[in-house]
Amino acid sequence: MPRKTDGIEFELNPGPQKDEEGKPLLYARLSSKKKLSFKQLDHYSVEHHHTTKGELEGCFTKFLNAAALWFHEGYRIETPIGSFAPKLKLLGEHTAPKTVTGRDVKYNGVEFIPSKEFINHVCSNELGFRLSPGAVGNSQMHDPQVMEKALQTCLSEGVISVRKFGYYSQLKRDSAQAFLDSLTQGDHPRLIRRKAGRSYVYIPVTKDPTDKK
Repeated sequence: MPRKTDGIEFELNPGPQKDEEGKPLLYARLSSKKKLSFKQLDHYSVEHHHTTKGELEGCFTKFLNAAALWFHEGYRIETPIGSFAPKLKLLGEHTAPKTVTGRDVKYNGVEFIPSKEFINHVCSNELGFRLSPGAVGNSQMHDPQVMEKALQTCLSEGVISVRKFGYYSQLKRDSAQAFLDSLTQGDHPRLIRRKAGRSYVYIPVTKDPTDKK
């Protein structure tokens, strides 16, 4: 059977859940790194949807200009493709509402909730899906020898950062952090996690010399 060359390319990765034999259950995620520039999308719209050059970009620009004030007032704006609203973040650690002021809050991105119409258009995929060639992504995460070697290499250079461990283990960032976090848990953790700026660093647990276990 010839290999499928169209459709959405996906890759398989081991997840945190395991089957009865202790093997990680796989999950699928988008593999393709393809990107389409807005200029290319505008050109496609001109060729296939009879718009004028720059019309698509102009619509987005006008939307941003018209919506900006309402976003600043905290409104959720509904559009044919979905609704947009500002996301907020509380700075610092607070337990008493009276201690919180406007200076303790900042923007934390934009929340987008797609409309049913948008979802129906996006998910009406007639080309199907195809598995990306190659090994299962992050499969090395379940090879104790590979992970231990990466861990010891990092320890030999001092404290462990997520980026450094990801480099030596060849794990993606989220998987690298998940693995390091797993070593900070349980009755006998191997690492201690500490905040360092916007990320974390991990240091080995020092065994109490009086503990003879």
